[in-house]
Amino acid sequence: MIKRAKGYLDDVGYHVVLLGTALRYLPALPRQLNRVLLYCFEMGYKTFPIVAILSFFIGAVLALQTGFALQQVGAQSFIGSIVGLSLCRELAPVMTAFLLSGRVGSATTAELASMKVYQEIDALQTMNISPEKILVMPRLVAAFLITPPLTMFSIFIGWFGGMVVAKYVNFISLSPTIYWRGMLDFLTREDVTDGLIKGQIFGFFVILIACAQGLNTSGGPREIGFSVTRSVVISMIFILFTDYFITQALL
Repeated sequence: MIKRAKGYLDDVGYHVVLLGTALRYLPALPRQLNRVLLYCFEMGYKTFPIVAILSFFIGAVLALQTGFALQQVGAQSFIGSIVGLSLCRELAPVMTAFLLSGRVGSATTAELASMKVYQEIDALQTMNISPEKILVMPRLVAAFLITPPLTMFSIFIGWFGGMVVAKYVNFISLSPTIYWRGMLDFLTREDVTDGLIKGQIFGFFVILIACAQGLNTSGGPREIGFSVTRSVVISMIFILFTDYFITQALL
């Protein structure tokens, strides 16, 4: 038990040290701009399609569930506000972070773990090139930049999915005008901003966890798979654990 607790603390300490080391190289950002743009492309553009599909159906199901309940008391006009608030404050940032963890985080861990196992990281250090400078810092900057637009995209697509269901499902039959008006009556700029901040925090730490798990890999090729699994599990637990505290802080 004590040994396991020590292992967890060592793991947390490694993440903190990695973050501090990567941030120390921020002055070198202009020379790493190409890498940042490449990682923005990989994290953002290539994740858009799956984010769009997931967000559309989350918004659609949310409208369907709330519509079924509200039509029994004749309160369908509140569907827009419920879908709008739920998506921008909670569902869009969390689901986007989950997707980022599953798609980008796992790929990042696999890449860095492979480099560590096959001693490419050692070769970089032998040439006096810091892996934190060229592999970690640009990824963290890219995650910080790309997560807010990715979350915003998820929010809009989710709202659209809710509108489609509210309009075309027979037992709801809510006009788009009433749907959007109901949403805008309750939604504030702070609701959207809080969701974007939450998504940005999640995205940044998901990539940090992925990099840490990749660089902390030791052993043979079999360990690469274990590191990827561990990275995704830790990221999801982190998202769910911190979600409560971030939400409380933003209220």
